[in-house]
Formats: sequence, structure tokens, C-alpha cells
Amino acid sequence: MLRFSRLGAVAAMSIMYMSASFGAQGELASEIVRATASTESASYDAVVESIRQTVIAAQVSGVIVSLPVRVGDSVKEGQILARIDARSAMQGSVAGQAQAQAARSALELATKDVERQRHLFQKQYISQSAMERAEAQYKATSEQLKAQLAQANVADIQSGFYVIKAPYAGIISDLPIALGDMAMPGKPMLTIFDPKGLRVTASLPQTAINDYIAGQPIKIEFPGLPPNHQWLSLTHFQVLPTIDATTHTSQLRIDLPEPTSGISPGLFARVWLPHKGASGTHLYVSSKAIVRRGEMTGLYVIDGNRRPVLRQIRLGKSQGEATEVLTGISAGERIAVDPAVAVKEAR
Repeated sequence: MLRFSRLGAVAAMSIMYMSASFGAQGELASEIVRATASTESASYDAVVESIRQTVIAAQVSGVIVSLPVRVGDSVKEGQILARIDARSAMQGSVAGQAQAQAARSALELATKDVERQRHLFQKQYISQSAMERAEAQYKATSEQLKAQLAQANVADIQSGFYVIKAPYAGIISDLPIALGDMAMPGKPMLTIFDPKGLRVTASLPQTAINDYIAGQPIKIEFPGLPPNHQWLSLTHFQVLPTIDATTHTSQLRIDLPEPTSGISPGLFARVWLPHKGASGTHLYVSSKAIVRRGEMTGLYVIDGNRRPVLRQIRLGKSQGEATEVLTGISAGERIAVDPAVAVKEAR
């Protein structure tokens, strides 16, 4: 969904707060409405993603016999996340080691035999063919040992597949398995992500990047966070070179700086992209000065007799503690900051 707002100089807008005395009735806080220049920006829905997120699946089948982690746990690199019943694999590893040891013994016997045959051949006690048979037997036994060692190593490696370890330090975000479940090759067991590397990803129309004002900061809004953590302003971003054939959009990726308190993968965000549209002068007032009564929205404007008069207005977008006024007021007019006090003065 696309939205438009006037950003840029809003954060630095010059709204002057002043006070005016009204005799025995006390002081009424007021401010002068001043015009500020701003740049048009377009808003695009986005989502927070983890730069490094891994779905860990089993490589072997078996019953899950240990599951020491839970969703939300922080884990270290190499920490054990789950164990699969490995009794059959351990027996296979033991059998492989035994076969390898038997092959070593056979090679030792073949080595001694070929040495004796060579000694006898040098004294011409045996024929050339007998010597060749002894050497061939030695080579065959040597190759058999290599094959047995390779099979033993494979069995050892496969036995390690029954212990699931964390590939890096991160946080468990999904755990679709439970103790006693059957693990199968390729079946996801858990999801882990690195909280130190997050980014915001948005899908933009093909024309949006062309209209972007180079060098202008891109603002990121997190509506779900507290007001003091809702906005970030960044200048570094990446546009993927591919375009989706269905939506005709490109992905915009913005890496978030550390720390990212309260921000996690899946969080909704908005990307405000300055574009080459019209820019001009806009009026902003303090949001707390706005009066809302049913369907009417207004401001208490200080008239020539220094008394507050309620005037209907039409509002634009809000930015922090300021709100844009589209119609109903002019630059240079004075408005009451506290509507509760102004309504008493207006009586």
C-alpha cells in the first residue's frame, strides 16, 4: 500500500512557543504557526528480516530423545539443540571400526608375506609368477584397508548427524518439534536467526527507484514500537537487480544498525522514500493543540481581541509531535496550545 507524506524538514521545523496574558484569567500558552519547507515522500509497506536465518533440518531419521531448547532461547555457536536416537548408528560405527582393524591385521600379514617372497625371489627359490601373486595380494589387501577406513569414517560422520548443534550464536524463533517426535531427513526441526544482523525489505514499483532523490536519507517507520523508537533515518540501501515478473517490483533492502532493541524478524515497517515530486511550503502545528469533537477537527485561534476562537481545519499527516494542517489556518496566526484552557477563555 502506498502513502504520501511531507517529510525532510519536518523534524527541524520552526514552531515558536509563546505565552500571552489574559488578565485575571491567567496565562494561555500559545504558538505562532510558521510555514516550513518539505519534500514529498512515498511510503511503502515493508517487513523486518534477519540477514542470517537458518532452518535446521534432520539429515537422518530417528526418535528425538533430547530437546534442551525452547522458542526464544539465546544459544551459542556449537551448543547442542537436539539429540536423535543414535543407538543403531553407534553400532554401525563400532562395526566399521572392527572391520577396519581386521583389514589392518590382514595388511600386516600381507606385508610380511610379500617381504618373505621378495627375499626368496632374490635367492631364486621362487618363480616370477609367485612373486607377482604375492605383490598383487599385498596391493589388494592395502586397498581393502583403505575402503574399510573410509566406511568407518562415514559411519563416524553419520553418527554426528544425530546431534543437532547451533551453526552460530542466535535466537530460536521456531520449534515445530517436541520430545519423542520422529525426525526425518529434510524435515525442519527448528529455526534460528542472528539478532545482530537485521534488515528491512520492501517491494517497490519499477519507477520508484528512478524517482528517488539521490543523497536524501530514507526514513523507516516502525508503527508497532514506542514513539521514541519508531523512526530511523538511513542513507545506505541495496536494490536487487532482479524484477518480479508477476508484480513488476524490485526489492529494496536496508541494513539496520545495532542495537536493534525491540525489532525482530517479521515486524511490520514502512519505508519513506523521497521522490522527485512537488515540494513546497507546508504548515505544521503541535498535535496537542488539535481539538476533536465528533466529526469536527479544529484549533483555537487567537483573534485580534486576544481571545481564542474555535476554527475548523483539515489535517494532513502527522510526524512525531507535529501535524500538518492543509486548510483552515494561515502562517503567522497564533493558536492556543492547551485546548482545555482555551475553551474556558472562549466562554
